[in-house]
Amino acid sequence: MTIQTTTARPGTSASDVAALAGRILLAAIFVLSGLSKVAAPAGTIGYIASAGLPLPQIGLAIAVIVELGGGLALVAGFRARFVAAVLALFSLATALAFHNHLADQNQFIHFFKNVAMAGGLLQVVAFGAGRFALDRR
Repeated sequence: MTIQTTTARPGTSASDVAALAGRILLAAIFVLSGLSKVAAPAGTIGYIASAGLPLPQIGLAIAVIVELGGGLALVAGFRARFVAAVLALFSLATALAFHNHLADQNQFIHFFKNVAMAGGLLQVVAFGAGRFALDRR
């Protein structure tokens, strides 16, 4: 006797649904952040410049491409392992560049939020996107 773990579709397992939900939840912060950068580029350029990074306009373009493009690709499960690796590296780089004042509790929280996101993304790198992904087609 087989017990079905979900009623989404015959043969669908809870892990299939969890993999999709996990990708959506991981990608949400990137998509929203990318959209906010598109909506208010001057603020982002100023923030990048205030961190002492060179070429803030190029940094903005890279951030929008990685966050918005990568986030949407992750939701779709398109080249999910590669995209998740890029987003994990981006998360760690932004933690180090923008949230490195760990004596400030807010920066401490943001730093480890980025580290935790990288950990979740590495799960996608390790195990793939799951059944509901363009990679499976």
